[in-house]
Amino acid sequence: MSVTAETVTNALKSVIDPVTGKDIVTTNMMRALTVKGGDVHFVLEVDPARAKQLEPVRLEAEARVKALAGVTSVSVVMTAHSAPTAPPDLKPAGRPKPSAPAKIPGVDRIIAIASGKGGVGKSTVSANLACTLAAEGRRVGLLDADVFGPSQPRMMGVSGRPGSADGKRILPMHNHGVTMMSMGLMVGEGQAVVWRGPMLMSALQQMLMQVEWGALDVLIVDLPPGTGDVQLTLAQKAQLDGAIIVSTPQDVALLDARKGIEMFDKVKIPIIGMIENMSTHICSNCGHEEHLFGHGGVAKEAAKLDVPLLAEIPLHLDIRVASDSGEPIVVAKPDSASAGAFRQIAKTLIDGGLA
Repeated sequence: MSVTAETVTNALKSVIDPVTGKDIVTTNMMRALTVKGGDVHFVLEVDPARAKQLEPVRLEAEARVKALAGVTSVSVVMTAHSAPTAPPDLKPAGRPKPSAPAKIPGVDRIIAIASGKGGVGKSTVSANLACTLAAEGRRVGLLDADVFGPSQPRMMGVSGRPGSADGKRILPMHNHGVTMMSMGLMVGEGQAVVWRGPMLMSALQQMLMQVEWGALDVLIVDLPPGTGDVQLTLAQKAQLDGAIIVSTPQDVALLDARKGIEMFDKVKIPIIGMIENMSTHICSNCGHEEHLFGHGGVAKEAAKLDVPLLAEIPLHLDIRVASDSGEPIVVAKPDSASAGAFRQIAKTLIDGGLA
């Protein structure tokens, strides 16, 4: 049985800092946790003056993780910063000044994954596509731009809080070969973000431009549903190479998807293609196939717009279970039919020079 980030985090909650009397997870001493198979890596960020004093804490943390079932190796690095390591304040000092769309340093291409309606699987598509492209040898970033409902930390199996060596640049997290950033890593799990439009716009701009993305072939941006501030800010601030529209086949979802398509058309962002998610369901007991949300609606819409239908992704329990466990289906079951649908999308992007 493979270990998960949640299991590691729970184990580390029993490791106590002798000075504060609190565990290293609660105090945010433990950061940058990544779990890949049985390999576990994380960082302990400490006051330089306490580095020797906290060596026993590092050793205890390493021992507790090594004792977990499924762990084959543990790497615990202790780092010390003289400057505060908290991420920069994402609240704006004032109204953002208008500017032309800019390239993100080091990022070759940016692709937005969008939908007009929530609940159609856009975040699942984003996580699986990012992991698939990484498995194909691409340098991939994933930005969770759904500020109010961030889900990528759970789907990508990432926990902890991003650091900042200088208080200005944010250090992203990594897992499954993907460089990742999300508002869900900046606030506590379950903590609501109650912001107005200008604060959203400033937060998104800083996550785009003040994160140390490094050299990336492609940055996947998981957008929130709708056609609001986040979508417009992304289109105005970053040079997008295109958008992929995700929808279920049902008429209600397609109505909202058309609004998203129209929004991108107005800001002159090309539509790369459409994905029909939850396209069909095959009973795991009897093999009977059902189209719970209808079928073929997205294909017709794509034909009408003269854009490709990139894939028809089934409604399958394994996709949901994999997402909840922090290992997208393309990582958990790379040889499954569901994973094959995402490989088809990745191949189309690579062949088209978009990834």
